[in-house]
Amino acid sequence: MEESSMTNGNGSTREIVAKLWNLCNVLRDDGITYTDYVTELTFLLFLKMLAETGHEERLPKEHRWAGLLKREGIDLLEYYRQLLLDLGNPKKTKDQVVLAIFTDAQTKLRKPTNVEALTRAIDKLDWFSAREEGLGNLYEGLLEKNAAEKKSGAGQYFTPRPLIDCMIRLMKPQPGEVVQDPAAGTGGFLVAADRYIKDKTDELYTLKESEAFFQRRNAFVGIELVPDTHRLCLMNLMLHGIESMVESGDALAPDGERIGKADLILTNPPFGTKKGGGRPTRFDFSITADTSNKQLAFVEHIVRALKPGGRAAVVVPDNVLFEDGVGRRLRSWMMELCDIHTVLRLPTGIFYAQGVKTNVVFLTRGKSDKANTKGVWVYDMRANMGAFGKTKPLTVADFEPFEKAFGKDPLGKAKRKDEGKEGRFRFFKREEIAARNDNLDLAWLRDTSNDPEDEMTEPDELAAAITTHLKNALEEIDAFTEELAAPSQEVA
Repeated sequence: MEESSMTNGNGSTREIVAKLWNLCNVLRDDGITYTDYVTELTFLLFLKMLAETGHEERLPKEHRWAGLLKREGIDLLEYYRQLLLDLGNPKKTKDQVVLAIFTDAQTKLRKPTNVEALTRAIDKLDWFSAREEGLGNLYEGLLEKNAAEKKSGAGQYFTPRPLIDCMIRLMKPQPGEVVQDPAAGTGGFLVAADRYIKDKTDELYTLKESEAFFQRRNAFVGIELVPDTHRLCLMNLMLHGIESMVESGDALAPDGERIGKADLILTNPPFGTKKGGGRPTRFDFSITADTSNKQLAFVEHIVRALKPGGRAAVVVPDNVLFEDGVGRRLRSWMMELCDIHTVLRLPTGIFYAQGVKTNVVFLTRGKSDKANTKGVWVYDMRANMGAFGKTKPLTVADFEPFEKAFGKDPLGKAKRKDEGKEGRFRFFKREEIAARNDNLDLAWLRDTSNDPEDEMTEPDELAAAITTHLKNALEEIDAFTEELAAPSQEVA
C-alpha cells in the first residue's frame, strides 16, 4: 500500500470520502461527535456495502439496506434502533463478523431527519466507482480523515501510513506467516501486510488453494481494547477481504496469551499508563508484572509472542529506550533473548499527539535465549529534519534514505556502513551499550533546527502540546513513585 488510499487513490474515492465527511456537519445539532459519527457511518456503510457487493445473505432478511430506504420519519429511527439491537443479538444474527461489529451497538442519532439524511446521502453516492477502486480503500480513507481531524481525538490511535508502509517493506511479510498486532487499532498494519502479500502473489492467485485459504482466514491476528475502535477494525479487515478475527480484549491480560505466537509482529502500542494505575494481569509476565507503564508491558508481550526466529517492528516512545528500573531490566532481558539490530529515531510531529518523541525498534527473536544482541544500528531521522505536520506531511520519500541504509534483509543482516559522527547511521557495540546502563536512546548529531513546537500557531495544536507535556510529567512522577515502592528484582 503506497501511502494511504485517500492520498493515492484516484478522484472518485477522494470525492466520496469528502462527501461522507461533510455529512458530519448535518449531525452537529444532534450532539454527534466526530468519533460517534465515524461509528455511525460504519453501521450504515456496512449495510450499504453488503448490498453493493451482493453479500446481504450475511444479514437477517428483515434487516437489510432496502429496509432503511422504504421508511421515513420516526418509523425509520425506530427501525434503525431495532436493527442495531438485532444485528448484535446472537439469537438473531449467526454471522460472527456481523455479530462482532454490532455487539452493544446503539445509535447516538436522536432526530429522524438526520437518519434519513444519512441513509439517502449514502445511497446516492457513486458506488460503481467506489467498487472499481475498492471499498476497502474508501473506508480506510474515511478512517484517515477522522485521524487527521484534531477535534476527533482519533489521531492518537492512528499510525501515519508512510511509516506503516516503510515498516512493511523492511519486514517483508510472507505467505504462510502469522502476522500479529497486539494493539490493532483500526487494523492499519494488518491491512498493509495483506496488501504487500497480495501484490507479490497476484491477489493470492499464485498460491495453492490451501495457502490462499490460510491467508484469508488465519494469517492475520490481533487484539484491540477499545470497543468502538475494534468495530472499525473488523469492518476495515472485512472490506479488504481479510476474514481473520481480531479479538476484542486486552493484550496485557490473559486475552493476550490466547492469540498465540507469531512469525511477525507489527504494532504501535498505546502510550501512557494503564487506567487507574492497574498492572498487567498476564501470568507469563515477569519483567513488567509490577508496572502500570503500558509501553514497557507491550514490549514484553512482543518478545514472548514471537516464535523463535520471528521478527518484529514496534513503535515506542523515547522513555522505553532510556527509562531506568523496570525499563533497564526489560532492555537487558530483550538483548539476551532478541537481536535488537536496528533503532529508527523518528521525527517529532508525525503523530497527531504533539510533543511525543518516538522510535521504531526492529528485532529478531533468538533461537536461543542468550546474548543475541551483539550490537545495535541507530538511524537518526530526527535531528535537523524540521517540523512535520499539516504544512509538511510525512511522505514515503522521507523514509527512502533509511530504507537504503537498512538494506534488503528483514533480519537486519544486510551489509551496512557506519556513517560516523557526522552521518545519520551508526553502529554501537553491545559493550558500549552496557557501559551506558543499557540505555538505547543513542543520539550524536547536534540538532540545530527549531523545536517543532516553536513553529506552532494554531490554538488547538498549542493546547494539544501543553496537554501532552502535562500528561508525560504526571506519568514520569507515577513511574518514579513505582520505582521507589517496588522491591529490587533480578532479570528473569
